[in-house]
Amino acid sequence: MTPLVSIIVNCFNQGCYLERSVKSVLSQTFADIECVIVDDGSTDNTRQVAEELMNLDPRVKYYYKENGGLPSSRNFGVQKAQGEWIQCLDADDWIHEDKIRFQLSYLEQVNVNDDIVFYSDYERVFIDAYQNIANTQENVIGFLTKDELIQRLLIPDFLADSPHPALQQAMLMKKSILTKTKFPEYLKALGDRYFAIDILMAGANFIYTPMIGAYYTKHQSNRTNNWKYMTNYYIIFYETVVKNYPQLNKLCKIGLELFLEEAIKDKEEENFERLLQIVPMPVYLLDKKIKFNNKAQLKIFKAFREIIPSFLLYEQYRGPRSKKVISIVSKQLNFVKAALNLSQRPFV
Repeated sequence: MTPLVSIIVNCFNQGCYLERSVKSVLSQTFADIECVIVDDGSTDNTRQVAEELMNLDPRVKYYYKENGGLPSSRNFGVQKAQGEWIQCLDADDWIHEDKIRFQLSYLEQVNVNDDIVFYSDYERVFIDAYQNIANTQENVIGFLTKDELIQRLLIPDFLADSPHPALQQAMLMKKSILTKTKFPEYLKALGDRYFAIDILMAGANFIYTPMIGAYYTKHQSNRTNNWKYMTNYYIIFYETVVKNYPQLNKLCKIGLELFLEEAIKDKEEENFERLLQIVPMPVYLLDKKIKFNNKAQLKIFKAFREIIPSFLLYEQYRGPRSKKVISIVSKQLNFVKAALNLSQRPFV
C-alpha cells in the first residue's frame, strides 16, 4: 500500500546519529509514512545501522548512492519516495512525534490543489565535542507573507533579528512541488535557502503551523562554521538569485554590502569582482558612514585600501599601540579644527 508521507533521511558518515533520527520518524502519531534512508557514500557504519532499523520496522527503506552532497542526496530520495507528501530530514536532526499529524491537520484550511508547503518553528540544539547537548535555542517563525519570507531569506542569518524561516527539517511539502523544482545540487550550502525562494517565486503556498516541529543540531565540526566556505556559497547564492530573479536584486543589498566590505577588507580580489557585478548602487560601507554612488568609486576605494594600513580603517585590527597612535592623531586633528574654528570667529 502506498504511504501518504515519505520522510527522507539523508546520511553521510552520520551513522552515530541515524538511529535517533529514524526513531523520531517511526514514533510519529501519524503512521501512514515511509522512512527513506539515503546513504550519500558513507564510509562509517551507516549501512549497518540502517539494516538494523529496517529489521525493526518494514516502513524503513535504505538506498546507497555515490557521494554527491546534500542537495543531490535529497533529489535522489525524492525519486525513490512514494508518498504524496515529502519531509526532508538530516541524519543528525530529529522531528517532534506529532509533527506530521499536526501539519496535515491544516489541510482543512487550504485548497488541496495548491502547491502547499507547511512550515513550523524549530529548536536549535547545540552539541559539544563530547556529543552532549550543551544548549538549546527555540526559534519561533510566526506567520509570514510571501514577500516577508523572500525578504528574510535574502538576509544572512547572522545579520537578521529573526530565525531562518524555511528550514527543510521543519517543512512538509507536496511532492508535486519537487516534480517541478529540484534542490540545486551546485549549492552544497544554502541550498535550502535558494530552493525556498525558487518555489515561492513559482507560487508555492506556505502555511505556518505553530509548533516546535524539528530539532536542528549544530556541531563544532559543521562546515557552516567555516567563514571562507560559507562566503563563497553566499556569493553563488546571490549570483543565482540576481540571474534568475533580477527583480529581487535590491532585496539582496544587506548581504551584498556585507560581503563586499569583507572582500575589500580582506583583499579578496576575486570575490570583490564577483560582488561588484551584482551589488545595487548606491553602496554604504564602513559602518554605513561612506556612500559610494557607482562602481568606479568602489574601485578607487579598493585601490586605496591596498595601501592603507588595516588599523586605520577597521577597528578590529587595532591593538593597544595603534589605538594610542590614532588617539594622538585624533586629538591633534581636533586641536587644529578648534583653532581653525576660533580663527574664523568675527572680532567684537
